[in-house]
Amino acid sequence: MATAQQIPDILSAEFAADPYPAYRVMRESAPLIWHEATRSYIISRYDDVERVFKDRDSVFTTDNYDWQIEPVHGKTILQLSGREHAVRRALVAPAFRGADLREKFLPVIDRNARELIDAFRDTGSVDLVGGFATRFPVNVIADMLGLDRADHEKFHGWYTAVIAFLGNLSGDAAVTAAGERTRTEFAEYMIPIIRDRRENLGDDLLSTLCAAEVDGVRMSDEDIKAFCSLLLAAGGETTDKAIASIFANLLLHPEQLAAVRADRALLPRAFAETLRFTPPVHMIMRQTATEVELSGGTIPPGATVTCLIGAANRDGSHYRDPDTFDIFRDDLTATTAFSAAADHLAFALGRHFCVGALLAKAEIETGVDQLLDAMPDVRLDDGFDPVEQGVFTRGPASLPVRFTPVTARPE
Repeated sequence: MATAQQIPDILSAEFAADPYPAYRVMRESAPLIWHEATRSYIISRYDDVERVFKDRDSVFTTDNYDWQIEPVHGKTILQLSGREHAVRRALVAPAFRGADLREKFLPVIDRNARELIDAFRDTGSVDLVGGFATRFPVNVIADMLGLDRADHEKFHGWYTAVIAFLGNLSGDAAVTAAGERTRTEFAEYMIPIIRDRRENLGDDLLSTLCAAEVDGVRMSDEDIKAFCSLLLAAGGETTDKAIASIFANLLLHPEQLAAVRADRALLPRAFAETLRFTPPVHMIMRQTATEVELSGGTIPPGATVTCLIGAANRDGSHYRDPDTFDIFRDDLTATTAFSAAADHLAFALGRHFCVGALLAKAEIETGVDQLLDAMPDVRLDDGFDPVEQGVFTRGPASLPVRFTPVTARPE
């Protein structure tokens, strides 16, 4: 087994600036690393990360979420297993697929995209991160839940604090405290709304969660609050980063941008390749229930395992030219890219596959489609190089572009 000192440490400035060379070294010569600072075993090969995510024998558990997620969200569906997990997932999943997604929430997604784009449609320039990506998913989730969009800044502040807590690998006390405060603040905000909604059901997602029942089980106020907190943080941060990344990747590959512009049916391929090439979430943790062998050595029971999605998604044993962004690659299947049968690992796999994957797909495809219509010749601001930032989650912090305004908004 290797030690972290043999490669750039995951907490170092060098790693944060560009983790991909370190990922390559890990996969090739240090596939299992004991990392003292985070007290975890780091794995980086596709086959190993896939095995962890697809585990059906409860060897790799989500017990780590007791300390990693519960302090900021409360107890969530991610911490459950067996029948308890299956029932809770059955309570929430229908809202994110099929008729509910298509009939209730696609119009919400479409409207929010248009409203944000209208604010800069005639200007000829915008920072796609600040002007669209960071606001779009939060506004969509607020509208889906039937919350007051005037509270956007609260929502954004809460999810930013939560994501910082989850990515606080160095153990910064101020970040920890800010993240933990969100649990109390969000509960004080949400619980009265949930109780009122139970008495006054509507056609929003929060009402659906309040009324949902499976096998005689209904969600408590705390269950719903925790799920909404998780949805806001996970749905906001990942979609925010994905929108910025898909545009950054396409702008840096103008021939592929031209292909997507000419044929919008390529949007799912562009999104799937972005999830592989520059995933919004670069690492997910699990905890071992028993001793287990992975590439490079043995992990003891009760250990935290840090799965490097960003490294696994560029494993040359699984993908041709893995460090090349290519929406036409034949080793990534777009038709399954947003399901538990995905080729990439950005949404995890198995029973904890991201329940909001199809919502994210709808948001990305709708948002990017409308942005391309509004910006027919979009290009990066002169001299700007879109640089990713972050370690736990990662994406461009800014993406200033210029374009020639169109004379009328497409209907």
